[in-house]
Amino acid sequence: MFRPSHSLTVGNAKVTLEEGLRAIAGGETEIDLSDVVAVDSAAVATLLAWQCAALNQGLTLHFSSLPANLESLIDLYGVTELLSPATVIVAASTLHH
Repeated sequence: MFRPSHSLTVGNAKVTLEEGLRAIAGGETEIDLSDVVAVDSAAVATLLAWQCAALNQGLTLHFSSLPANLESLIDLYGVTELLSPATVIVAASTLHH
């Protein structure tokens, strides 16, 4: 399980993105966000990039313990469906056709 630090903002998004991409490349499919308290729009972009990386590897990525402020941003940007495991399963199955 990959567990980002307490902050996922523009200030540390690049480092956190790279750490998560390494974890996904190693086959990790669980990202626990329970320690994350500070977020901004970079957090949403980071989650989308992780989801894309997992999809490209044929993996189903699961995000757990999303903080309320991050859930609000995800909803605000209208990307809830893009970050749900069910969407990844459907998208991954369509790539193989």
